[in-house]
Amino acid sequence: MRAHISCVLAASLQCGAAGMALAEQPAAQQSLQELRGDAPAETPRVSVRAVATGLNHPWSMAFLPDDEGVLITERVGNLRMWRPDSGLSAPIKGLPTVYAKNQGGLLDIALAPDFAQSRRVYLSYAEPGEGGRAGTAVGFGVLSRDGRRLEQFEVIFRQMPKLSTGHHFGSRLVFDQRGHLFVTLGENNQRPTAQRLDQLQGKVVRLLPDGAIPKDNPFHEASGARPEVWSFGHRNPQGAALNPWTGQLWVNEHGPRGGDEINIVRAGGNYGWPLATYGINYSGLPIPEARGTSQAGMVEPAYYWKVSPAISGMAFYDAPRYPSWQHSVFIGALKDQSLIRLALDGDRVVGEERLLTGEARIRDVRVAPDGRVYILTDSSQGAMMEVAPGG
Repeated sequence: MRAHISCVLAASLQCGAAGMALAEQPAAQQSLQELRGDAPAETPRVSVRAVATGLNHPWSMAFLPDDEGVLITERVGNLRMWRPDSGLSAPIKGLPTVYAKNQGGLLDIALAPDFAQSRRVYLSYAEPGEGGRAGTAVGFGVLSRDGRRLEQFEVIFRQMPKLSTGHHFGSRLVFDQRGHLFVTLGENNQRPTAQRLDQLQGKVVRLLPDGAIPKDNPFHEASGARPEVWSFGHRNPQGAALNPWTGQLWVNEHGPRGGDEINIVRAGGNYGWPLATYGINYSGLPIPEARGTSQAGMVEPAYYWKVSPAISGMAFYDAPRYPSWQHSVFIGALKDQSLIRLALDGDRVVGEERLLTGEARIRDVRVAPDGRVYILTDSSQGAMMEVAPGG
């Protein structure tokens, strides 16, 4: 981690950012960086404050109601509680065994919509299987009143078959306004599986809170298809959030070399991977299955990056605290080490700016109930930080 961010761990600082690129009418097929290459005269500034430090590759966070604290997952398999009065807790007990290898480990966290009554905490994680393979699993436990244990942990979903040797697990958890649970699933670095409806790789699935399958899922009665599937043709979706203005699920996913995407996910949609992509192989050669950047019957991305920032966590902003950030969506970037803010007009992206560029790998971004914005930095000495405009 660079010295600039190291300073943040002790005190607030001011950070510049790459400028916002604006377009009159951005097309879904073309990124704003291509449409406009100019930068404004002034670059936006943000203030950053370290909240919790010493986290081991933190992956996700969830804000408990009534200022009870913040739950933070660490990829190595720990769940921690942070409270302003007592700091970071010891690892919470009662978690499942995770496959903590390469990209695998303990991943996302989400509170049940009725958490105030049930105290259910949902986790997604890489689960070990036979032959050294692994797949994404989801379960929930009941958080004890003292916050020290997850009790009665129950697995409600398993990605099958288990195909990963350590790559492309996804995985984000999002509850919609009706209480359905969406789970994003990577294709385990097995490209063709994303187009196979009888396998759970490269999919978004929709479940009921107990793991049951809603009868109105698009493939519930389809022969040869998994009834959990909501959409398919995804590569490695590591960001997802519910659009607060439309109620639609937005997912961002890693492309290969180039072609990171944002997709607005609808029932039964085929999002193209690996047949349609803006990326190429890491070797520089074309994706073997690719037929171009788009295909008939496949959904175009709502936005894409020709050069991959390696996008991660995702959060919409519509809180009154920071008016200049309203009607936007934040996305963490790993390779580009930045916090991306996309300005929105309905479902259209009309501007992009980079905050904290080059400072740290940003794994997750969340908006707290009071409208404050927090990020997680991805390293063996990761941190939870508060980010605010201006300063």
